[in-house]
Amino acid sequence: MTTPSSSGNRPRVDLPDWMRNPEPPRRTLGRRLSDLVDGVPALRAARRGLWRWRDRSRFGERHPVGSAIVSFVVVAVVATLLIAGALYLFGKIMRGEL
Repeated sequence: MTTPSSSGNRPRVDLPDWMRNPEPPRRTLGRRLSDLVDGVPALRAARRGLWRWRDRSRFGERHPVGSAIVSFVVVAVVATLLIAGALYLFGKIMRGEL
């Protein structure tokens, strides 16, 4: 017993001509630059190095707890300094020195 093909169960779809024979991709500036980079070995190596660097695992992904603690301390210190600076300026304004 043979199983019928999946295309035999569906009606044939006639695609428009522009979908069956699409135009070739346009030669945009980005495509030309990409071809230039691929054509020069040093630039190709630099591009691949940039891709590797971009896809590396970040410090925060490797050490999430340590990153969270350091981030909390940094935010707390910056917030404290901003509030202390605002209070200092408010005090100067109230005394009429500013």
